[in-house]
Amino acid sequence: MAALMIQGCGSDVGKSVLVAGLCRLFANRGLTVRPFKPQNMSNNAAVTADGGEIGRAQALQAVACRTPPTVDMNPVLLKPQSDVGAQLIVRGRMAGTWKARGYQEAKANLLDTVVESFRRLEAESDLVIVEGAGSPAEINLRVGDIANMGFAIAAGVPVVLVGDIDRGHVIAALVGAHAVLDEADRAMIRGFLINKFRGDPSLFQDGRAEIVRRTGWPDLGMAPWLAAAKALPAEDAVVLDRAAAGEARRVRIAVPMLSRIANFDDFDPLRGEPDVDFGFVPPGRPLPGDADLVILPGTKATLADLAFLRAQGWDVDLAAHVRRGGRVLGVCGGYQMLGRTVADPDGIEGPPGEAPGLGLLDVETVLTDEKTLRPVAGRWGEARFEGYEMHVGRTVGPGAARSLLTFDDGTTDGAVSADGRVAGAYVHGLFARGEARAAFLAGLDATSDALDQNAVVDAALDAIAAQLEAAFDIPAIARIAGLELSA
Repeated sequence: MAALMIQGCGSDVGKSVLVAGLCRLFANRGLTVRPFKPQNMSNNAAVTADGGEIGRAQALQAVACRTPPTVDMNPVLLKPQSDVGAQLIVRGRMAGTWKARGYQEAKANLLDTVVESFRRLEAESDLVIVEGAGSPAEINLRVGDIANMGFAIAAGVPVVLVGDIDRGHVIAALVGAHAVLDEADRAMIRGFLINKFRGDPSLFQDGRAEIVRRTGWPDLGMAPWLAAAKALPAEDAVVLDRAAAGEARRVRIAVPMLSRIANFDDFDPLRGEPDVDFGFVPPGRPLPGDADLVILPGTKATLADLAFLRAQGWDVDLAAHVRRGGRVLGVCGGYQMLGRTVADPDGIEGPPGEAPGLGLLDVETVLTDEKTLRPVAGRWGEARFEGYEMHVGRTVGPGAARSLLTFDDGTTDGAVSADGRVAGAYVHGLFARGEARAAFLAGLDATSDALDQNAVVDAALDAIAAQLEAAFDIPAIARIAGLELSA
């Protein structure tokens, strides 16, 4: 079967979006396409159809292929819990916690697992499009590599290298990668792409020719700035865009940026609402005093981020917000923080410990080594929602008798305060369905566009695919992958 690997000159050069766009492009041509990323590092994850978890980008790429996500699409996922350690997920399941140095020494043992997952996808598809991680030019990480050239050589997958012109120095980035790669790795690269160009493409013709001259790699095209990508869920960066000053918005919603914030794409549907002034609050800034709603997001390390929240003074801001009559919603780890206590006796997310919660809900949480991973659906008040659970821990207490959500099987999730102004639940994706979001915003005296987020994302993928079709030499890219496209 055919395969192609998209690697980059660095992180955040747009590999994930380009892979998603190419997946949709080839799927629109009638091919059976599968995405693959050998190793990912992200706290934004998704539940798979086979009951595991993978990086959010690979779940999006599965949507682009019009296929359910599976654990084989991202067999190794690292979820950072501290500056030097991360939870290791192998084929969708927790496989321990690793310090950075220890993982660098042990990761080569996962190469067989990675290649096996790739072979399964290859067997069921016409084309597998693989995303690298970081850059192959980080040659200090080459020994034992499973994310870039180590995988490409082991699986025999040709590589296309992407440079980001929006950052500047794209000629140096591509030519520099050619210079530092060893001969075997360099030979895997069959061409290059330029991403995120703004303006008149003819102005960079000489620059592209210079890259070809200095590297010998074919020029496969240059993508414009893909505005439609803003509608896609981000994986690694939180964009702090706020409504323009003076623009009338009915409701202000604030989300504090916890140090290990997770699954922040939960809030993408709110950011696009015309009546909502939405903003992430970075560390060092107070929660806005005029917020109508504060949402505590998910986190990969509840106790550590509870301490981080207090260190920012956000606990004081939140208490003042509640006294003023403001509303609070906690999602997953944010829900756990809203209770009376959070305990991690076995050190599941960090050093063992226990801390008082924010005391806004009458519940208590104990973290356990059993992780809940499942899609869910049901009723949120009178509206229907669809989402997923991805958490460790069990939350119980009198407050849970006033549940926020009712699942289709009759069980419930979450808790609501006696006055109804503070609530929390474990479910991610609550705002994606237009019906549920519209009902929620109506309770805040705001009008919703009621668009389903899935439809918004699907339209964006088609728009990106169309732009890449026009910008790239698709027949040449297909030939590199081992495909001959019909006219």
